[in-house]
This record gives sequence, structure tokens and C-alpha cells, in this order.
Amino acid sequence: MLKRHLFILIGSLVCGSAIAQFRVEVSGVGLTQVPIAIASFRGDETAPQKIATVVQADLERSGQFRAVDSSGAAMDEVARPEVSTWRQKGADALVTGSITRLADGRFDVRMRLWDVVRGQDLGGQSYSVVAADLRLVAHRIADFVYEKLTGDPGIFSTRIAYVTKVGQSYNLWVADADGESAQSALKSAEPIISPSWAPGGQQLAYVSFESRKPVIFVHDVSTGKRRLVANFKGSNSAPAWSPDGKTLAATLTRDGGSQLYLMDAKGGEPRRLAQNSSIDTEPTFTSNGKNIYFVSDRGGAPQIYRMTSTGGNAERVTFTGTYNISPSLSPDGKWLAYISRVSGAFKLHVMDLATGSTTAITDTVADENPSFSPNGRLIIYATQQQGREALMTTTVDGKIKARLAGQSGDIREPDWGPMQK
Repeated sequence: MLKRHLFILIGSLVCGSAIAQFRVEVSGVGLTQVPIAIASFRGDETAPQKIATVVQADLERSGQFRAVDSSGAAMDEVARPEVSTWRQKGADALVTGSITRLADGRFDVRMRLWDVVRGQDLGGQSYSVVAADLRLVAHRIADFVYEKLTGDPGIFSTRIAYVTKVGQSYNLWVADADGESAQSALKSAEPIISPSWAPGGQQLAYVSFESRKPVIFVHDVSTGKRRLVANFKGSNSAPAWSPDGKTLAATLTRDGGSQLYLMDAKGGEPRRLAQNSSIDTEPTFTSNGKNIYFVSDRGGAPQIYRMTSTGGNAERVTFTGTYNISPSLSPDGKWLAYISRVSGAFKLHVMDLATGSTTAITDTVADENPSFSPNGRLIIYATQQQGREALMTTTVDGKIKARLAGQSGDIREPDWGPMQK
């Protein structure tokens, strides 16, 4: 039964049509949010990208910040702000900056962050970039602000991958963390599923059905070149990278049944991790590489288990609910996100691995494929809202959610990439 359900789930993940542009809709109220004003950058009105708008959307989506009205205020990074005015507006922090077109066609972007409460200059950044990179600059500014004010690294300049279907055409997309600037990495007439970012952020492993059966490729995102790493007898599916990027875990049926194997990321003979008759799938490594979490029906229904990455006996992890799949681990190892079927609804849950306590953090009924952000503060997942597929992010406590909604169509299989170096 698990095998049938899993293949139904996999098949459903590639339905729908492509989304070229996203609209961010943030909902919910966080318990502690930094009130911040993002003043319009001087020169923003003539620039091809509104830097302040992107920075504000990034920070709001994180759940850690609340935007203070700064309409009508355009301030550059040089002028010292009247902090009393901004305190009266309710701001604790203020971002100012400028954008100037250079003679060679590039843009000079400068910014500064102010602690309004203490009247302190918290530092700034400057960039000289082509127009196409202005949005990336805005994300990096948001990263800078986020880290300065929270102490945690920002994740706005990272990338996500996801899959769409338009008619009979499947696309693997790479986009900014807010869903914008999507680029097609692969287009195929056959399904593409299970994209998985390599730790370096330059490669994606995924499953393609172009050979009329599932096989695993590793794809270089910058060059478009790819290599076939698993085309063994039967099914080759669910690739997952080890933290050092040298090894892939995958589910193969080469020896009968769906079992977990390890193989060199460059290809080669796989090594089976366990000897049993159950269906084992959806592996994911812990951040230290010592353990693998996975889904198995060895207890009669799909549950999440853990075993060492060298193989051997497995320990059951999920006990609440009779159907739990799609494990994703936070980078710090504190949280496990997964999908649990509850009264016929598929809902995103988060488990505190120290205590085993679990919480359903969504009110939707068709959640799929959770993936943690590299700083562990957000989770991206696919779901359905108002009869349409949607890509969502949520804080780990479920209090702040952002819907990245396209003008039309469906998206599936999101995976959040690592920090960009």
C-alpha cells in the first residue's frame, strides 16, 4: 500500500502550469517583531528595480520584522536621519540608501542601517552591478539587515528549485528565495521530480522519466551540463546529498523492493544500507552526516525512521498519526518538518526532536514537500489554496506565512538551496 500511495504522491507533484512571476502575500502576527522603516532609496524612482520594496518584502516574509510606514521619505546613506522623527513613527531601525546609474551602464547601490533607539550607525554596504543583478543586491541588503538585527544569517539571496507542468511539458526551475527571477534549468516532455540541492549550491540532483523509467541525474545549474548517476534496473528515485557533497543517498529497486543505497555523487556501484523487505524511501541526511532520516512501511504504515549513515538498525521517530512522510531536518538538528495525514488531510507538522512533541502549523489540507531554509528559521512547502497549487513559506512556529502566488498555474516539489558563498 505504501508503494502505491508514494507513487500517487510523486505523480501528483508534477501537475499544473508554470509560474513566471510571484506575488508575496504575508499573513499572521509574530510574537516579537522588530519595527523597521525602509526609506525609498535616493534615485529609486528612475531605477529598473525598486531596491527598498524588495528589501521590505524580504524582511516581512521572515516573520522577524514589521514594516513601519516610510511613505514620502527618500533618504540616501550619507545624511544622518532625525532619529526622533522615526522613533515617533514607531521604528526601532531604519534603512536608507541610494542608487545611481554609472557612465558604463552599471548601477552604484549604497545603503546604511541605523539603530533609531540608540541613534547609532550600524554600518552599510555598497555594490556596483549591472541592471540584471539589482534584485540580487536587494536580497543581499536584506541579508545584511537581518543578520545585524537578529544575529542569524539572512537567507534572502539563496535560491529555491521547484517543478512545474504546462500541458505535456515539465520544467525544473531555479528562482530567488522569494520566487522571483525564475530560470528554467531543464524542460522535458516526461516528468521531473525530487530536485535536491547539493551543499555547494551549484548542482541539483533530480529524477527524470525521460528514459520511460525514473533515473537520477546531477545537473550543473550554471552551465546546464548534467550527468547520469543512477540508471540501475528498476526504479531510481529520491536522491539526497550528504553534507560534504560527495555522496548521494537514493531509493533503488535493483535488488527487489524499494531500498536505501549510498553511492558516489559522481556515479558508481551503490551500497545497500539495510536488509529488509519493507519499502524505504525519502532519505535525508543530518547536518553532520552521521544519520539518515527516511520513510518506511516496516511497521505496516509509512512512518519516519532514523539510522546511522553506515546502515544497520533503524529507530522509529514519528509516533503521532498513522501516515507520516517527507522528512526535512533543520540545519541545527533541532526540528523535523514532515507531512502527516490527519482525517484525510495532508498537513505540515514540526517535531521538536529533543522532546518529541509535534505541532501542526498549517490550516491547509494538501501540504507537500517541506524544506528548511539554510538558517532554519523558515520552511518552504507546496499546498493548495482556493483550489490552486501554491508555494508557501512559514516560520517554524507557523505564525507567519507567505504565499508566493503566480498569475496562473501550479508548482510542486520545492527545495531550498544552501547559503551562497
